[in-house]
Amino acid sequence: MTVNELSSGCGFKAVALPDGEKEVSGGYAGDLLSWVMGRAKEGCAWITIMSNINIIAVASLADVACIILAEGVGVDESVKKTAEEKGVNILSTELPAYETAALISKEI
Repeated sequence: MTVNELSSGCGFKAVALPDGEKEVSGGYAGDLLSWVMGRAKEGCAWITIMSNINIIAVASLADVACIILAEGVGVDESVKKTAEEKGVNILSTELPAYETAALISKEI
């Protein structure tokens, strides 16, 4: 499944989508960035409520397929711009992190 397919299937909003055809192979939920760097699997959809610029670096290092911002969290324009430049997909949803994880587990 691609990030585009996951986004449309789950009703997520695209915040930054430089590589919507990237394959999603699983999911990971976490907000402690150092923990995510060491444990998120390549190609996963990372669910978080973190919204600072560091999420772009972590997503790049872990090579996740996308970041999903849960609970209506948004990012500022500098984060969006950096995500586009670095090829990091960001989606958003109003759903809580738990419900987001449950939803994507049915899709992937």
